[in-house]
Amino acid sequence: MSEQDNNFISMEVPVQWSDMDAAQHVNNTIYLRWVESARIAMFQKMNGGNTSFKGIIPILAWQDCKYIFPVTFPDTVIVRLDVVKVELKKVHCEASIHSKRYEKTVAVSKCFLVPFDMRKQEKTTLPETWKHAFSDFYGTSILNP
Repeated sequence: MSEQDNNFISMEVPVQWSDMDAAQHVNNTIYLRWVESARIAMFQKMNGGNTSFKGIIPILAWQDCKYIFPVTFPDTVIVRLDVVKVELKKVHCEASIHSKRYEKTVAVSKCFLVPFDMRKQEKTTLPETWKHAFSDFYGTSILNP
């Protein structure tokens, strides 16, 4: 899929039998885990493959998810994650989940992340390394003061 190349993160996730609930479709919480995995992959990409944050960590401050179509086993989903806006103390992300079996988007999610200083135990401003990673990929227009 050529559109995968345009996303900051695009990853395939196999649906597990244990992902389904009593209604025989993937439980709603699993969609959120898939998006969480994409966010972790985003920071691994930004940090050369590791999740060492040097005292400043990303905290999920808000998330929503619109469920469009039920996913069932067997299937593989493609999770695409993009940063849509970078502010001084917040990163806005959007994700889509696409079913390979049904060939359609099955959910969309939005969230924002805040940088948290582990030493001071408080929110802080975005590290320059985060800003550079996003502006290198998307261009400087993504940065909002």
